[in-house]
Amino acid sequence: MRLSARVDYALRAAAELAAVAAGAGAGRARPVTAEQIAKTQEIPPKFLESILLQLRRGGIVHAQRGPEGGYWLARPAADISLAEVIRVIDGPLAHVRGQRPEQLGYLGAARALQDVWIALRASEREILELVTIADVANGTLPVRVNELAADPRAWS
Repeated sequence: MRLSARVDYALRAAAELAAVAAGAGAGRARPVTAEQIAKTQEIPPKFLESILLQLRRGGIVHAQRGPEGGYWLARPAADISLAEVIRVIDGPLAHVRGQRPEQLGYLGAARALQDVWIALRASEREILELVTIADVANGTLPVRVNELAADPRAWS
């Protein structure tokens, strides 16, 4: 699986916003400037601005302009899956040569590849929809994710 820099930065920015919201307690989190997120997460500021715009258009974050302005999550971090952020930034989870796996037509000995790509997408989706931005920000990943990550074969 390849994730774009845009997705990586979007997930890191959302996790940062979740951490700020968690520190704010029960009230609405204070807006966080793009500059603050960029500095904390070491993301190029101009690149981050366009990513935050996509996240706003996708309903992941809200934005406010002005001296008290910035960004905050549009919903509780526990209600935002990694899959949702990825789809907002890069579109559907799995493509082969720019097509969805169910749209491919393999012939002969390669026919089973379509099932492999569909199973791969289902596996990715299972993990990415299971893990929320809150899980990442809190460092408390679901048991299944920890089990998979603990397998030494996962690291090579």
